[in-house]
Amino acid sequence: MRAVVINCTLKPGPEQSNTEALAEVVAAELRERKVEVDTVRAVDLDIRPGVQTDMGPGDGWPRVHDTLLRAEILIMATPTWVGHPSSVAQRVLERMDAMISETDDAGRPVAYDRVAGVVVTGNEDGAHHVTSEITGALGDIGYTIPGQAWTYWHLGPGPGPDYLDTDQGREWSHKTGRAMAANLFAVAEALAARPMTAPPE
Repeated sequence: MRAVVINCTLKPGPEQSNTEALAEVVAAELRERKVEVDTVRAVDLDIRPGVQTDMGPGDGWPRVHDTLLRAEILIMATPTWVGHPSSVAQRVLERMDAMISETDDAGRPVAYDRVAGVVVTGNEDGAHHVTSEITGALGDIGYTIPGQAWTYWHLGPGPGPDYLDTDQGREWSHKTGRAMAANLFAVAEALAARPMTAPPE
């Protein structure tokens, strides 16, 4: 089984990413279950604006799209900015919109039988709102969202330390992240055993 983490930090590599650090807790738990995990830092790629799978020469999205189609599990990881997912996360979701009309040989949307969850970081409130926005979009695209397939870390409203700068709140976030990984894995296994059928016409 394969998983892909799309890290939607605004920080280009190799700058340290709080979002990537928390997503790694989930990825590590998946690796314990023998899942191969790929990580994509979207901001490092030339992902063009648009809602098509390929926006022409130089577009960095087709490679990410191929990675998505090889993975049974997707983890969208984003910081919270002004109470919303990062602009990079929004760009990724807009490009994934093309997957709604893409089907496999059985006539099923290509996201069927794939599961997804969300990791959110930030030192301001809004994690539940960000989770709702992303899981709603992924559900539209065709992903299955298991129960409690999310984790987040923040210290409430106002400025404060970053995730990597303090141990405060980490124990809960890590426990929730490990549960997220277990739930993603369980539902991915269930869908592999009993695949969804094509939507009725």
